[in-house]
Amino acid sequence: MLDLKQFQEAKKRVDEVIVPTPLIYSEAFSKECKNQVYIKPENLQRTGAFKIRGAYNKIVKMDDESKQKGLIASSAGNHAQGVAYAASKLGVKATIVMPKHTPLIKVEATQAHGAEVVLAGEVYDEAYQAACDLQKEYGYTFVHPFNDEDVIEGQGTIALEILEELPDADIILVPIGGGGLISGIACAAKQIKPTIKIIGVEPEGAASALAAINEDQVVALKEANTIADGTAVKEIGDMTFDYIKEYVDGIITVSDYELMDAFLLLVEKHKLVAENSGILSLAALKKLNEKNKKVVSLISGGNIDVLTISSMINKGLIARGRIFTFTVQLLDKPGELEYVSHVLSQCNANVIGVEHNQFKNFARFSEVELRVTCETNGEKHIQKIIDTFNDEGYEIARIN
Repeated sequence: MLDLKQFQEAKKRVDEVIVPTPLIYSEAFSKECKNQVYIKPENLQRTGAFKIRGAYNKIVKMDDESKQKGLIASSAGNHAQGVAYAASKLGVKATIVMPKHTPLIKVEATQAHGAEVVLAGEVYDEAYQAACDLQKEYGYTFVHPFNDEDVIEGQGTIALEILEELPDADIILVPIGGGGLISGIACAAKQIKPTIKIIGVEPEGAASALAAINEDQVVALKEANTIADGTAVKEIGDMTFDYIKEYVDGIITVSDYELMDAFLLLVEKHKLVAENSGILSLAALKKLNEKNKKVVSLISGGNIDVLTISSMINKGLIARGRIFTFTVQLLDKPGELEYVSHVLSQCNANVIGVEHNQFKNFARFSEVELRVTCETNGEKHIQKIIDTFNDEGYEIARIN
């Protein structure tokens, strides 16, 4: 296992390329989970994610022979940019293998740093196998995204920064993909402050670390199905598994809907944009059993395309009860639509979409279906609207 001195030496190296990411106190997230929440915004790094730390630390430590062979890496996106940036800065050729469905913003950003990008496989694990094949064929030097102690060492520098700024932190929440980030943070943090709790967070559809802990060995999931593409890893590393077993105090899983909810709150209250895998630690805050503790949530990355941002905002609005869509059966006569509008106005709900369908229900020629979408202020507001319509003799069916 790495010792504290190694992390401190790594910190000197990564300071050459990283952007300082001071903690941000969050009143909004603190209120939601009844803890004092601080955000560590690694989405503001030069390459949009923490991965630059491990990649640079690994490559700068290589001997000349390894660099001359050229580098190869597999990545769902952020490690790719970290390796590409570090390789470019150090004058080394890099080839990156990424899953076929990697967001375009990550592919283009990797290419912009001068790396050659190869798209292969549906998820990270398949891209990794393709990278291994290319390494054997061309003799490249492999830069693993998580199962490498130099990479783990670089990622662990985050813990040094957190505990220097907030030495009385009680808990650090860390996203888990392959396990390199949490391995470094947990190992370094526990050596500085043994009483601190390190809790990992995984998406429900790709909880490979939790599966490994439950089986007490590394296991391969049948699938990795989550909107958090950066952590869609079927199998964690054997090295990171050892670190997680030794230093991590627990693992929380979160749903895609919980990610959407956290995304919207982060954008609305902090004006920060993060990718789906980057906000795992924020989505997990509500699931903490501890209260009145100082909690640091690490935002691991912010490389997300505009279309996904739009989709996440819309779905997040629905998840938080800010958008309400319902249908109601009305008599097919003048004045009914106006009355529905009046009820919604009385409830202070702003209508943003209406569909009036006279042909929906052929069994009842005297009725029509009205579909309404309106802006609301949360679940209590939605329930008030439902109750008001019920009091007026209308039964409405909630769509979302």
